[in-house]
Amino acid sequence: MAQQYPYPGATTLGIRGRNSVVLASEKRLAYGYFVVSKTVRKVFQITDKIGAACAGLVGDMQSLIRDAQAEVNLYRYRYGMEPTVRGVAKILSNYLFESRSLPYLTETIVGGFDETGAHVIVLDPLGSMIEDDYAVVGTGAEIAIGVIESSYNPEMSMEEMRELALKAIKASIARDAASGNGIDLLIFTDEGLKVNETINL
Repeated sequence: MAQQYPYPGATTLGIRGRNSVVLASEKRLAYGYFVVSKTVRKVFQITDKIGAACAGLVGDMQSLIRDAQAEVNLYRYRYGMEPTVRGVAKILSNYLFESRSLPYLTETIVGGFDETGAHVIVLDPLGSMIEDDYAVVGTGAEIAIGVIESSYNPEMSMEEMRELALKAIKASIARDAASGNGIDLLIFTDEGLKVNETINL
């Protein structure tokens, strides 16, 4: 039986390496059997060294990221310093938890660098925060996580991490009908955003 309220699919991931953090997602927006768009961006830069990647309702993720960017600007104005990765994740977590009675239908991965090094933090729609070396969310997560787990090494270089991220999302695209149509990729180092690319498939 078809879903009465189709939930949009996605494959979105974050990976932490020795000297870089990669955030990536495919570009398809599908509701049930209908592909609404082939050019949706699900990865976002929040500060020079921190970004977020989302899976779920596109309107919810865009609203959430816009609010977080505004809050980060207020933080800079008040304290005269850049927020940490955990601080940015906590901002998103607070928005998600405050809306728990009518939740944002989005899963979010926050990744990047601060003075304590590289971080990848995954948040569920109610704001739980879990830090790990890598995380995958969305309908294609089961496929992509297997690819990452089979090859991941915390000492991987930036190029090795980029290739692993692409390999994982391509494997998901091959099997998950709700994922496809290209890949958006952000790579951060302790110097800032190094790579912002779109791969058309």
